[in-house]
Amino acid sequence: MMSLDQLIEMSRNCRIDILRMTHAAGAGHPGGSLSAIDAMVALYGRVLRFDPNNTEWEDRDRFVMSKGHASPAMYSLLHQFGILDESEIMSFRRMGSPCQGHVDMSWTEGVDFSAGSLGMGISFGLGCAIAARMDGSDRKVWVMIGDGETQEGQVWEAAMAASFHNATNLKVIVDRNRIQNDDFVDIQMEIGDIAGKFNSFDWNTRELDGHDMGELVDAIEWANQESSGPVALIAHTTKGKGISFMENNPAFHGKAPDDEELSKALEELS
Repeated sequence: MMSLDQLIEMSRNCRIDILRMTHAAGAGHPGGSLSAIDAMVALYGRVLRFDPNNTEWEDRDRFVMSKGHASPAMYSLLHQFGILDESEIMSFRRMGSPCQGHVDMSWTEGVDFSAGSLGMGISFGLGCAIAARMDGSDRKVWVMIGDGETQEGQVWEAAMAASFHNATNLKVIVDRNRIQNDDFVDIQMEIGDIAGKFNSFDWNTRELDGHDMGELVDAIEWANQESSGPVALIAHTTKGKGISFMENNPAFHGKAPDDEELSKALEELS
């Protein structure tokens, strides 16, 4: 189990990886990767049951990256845990690379879900959670979704089904960064009280600062132990967190930093 200081340092290193790989590719989604990475580091560093030396371990917990375009966050984390090497993450988005633009379990060791259209992750996670119960396994399934993704009707069909099936081993983290592909979420289509919506389907919910590592650890450890029903953590985050000119800037949803921007960003992180 990693300490808070170790988690914070890993998040910083992951941010450096995210910037370097998207810059090298000249493409990718840095903004949502930077908003999500603190929660992902807290999850992997404190509660997720997995073995970096045996990524196919059957009883491992599963992590479903439903907002699959934020793949640089996933690859940076796998790099920090020694599952991917430097050359692999720096081949991001190249033909034949194990680090494709969207996460894909057929290409990348340590990835448990092949992302496609947004909205599918909770449905997939629910299937995994039910399968674990049928197998008599105590493995848990964690799903990360974006807040713009909650505009998809399938999210709420899955939320209703998870409650009906009493999927106590299903845990969802919502990356509430308030920006989606084209603009701010509330301009594209206001989504209102996400926690209230999950509550209406009888989920256990908690809202938190998605960049406060202590608060993240507390919430994730609580969610990991909660056994009265499915759990949703609404992590209030900042798109592009950690880089001044990327923060709350819709332009960096899907724009890689150029040479000058990379140099400035790395200086800020140092």
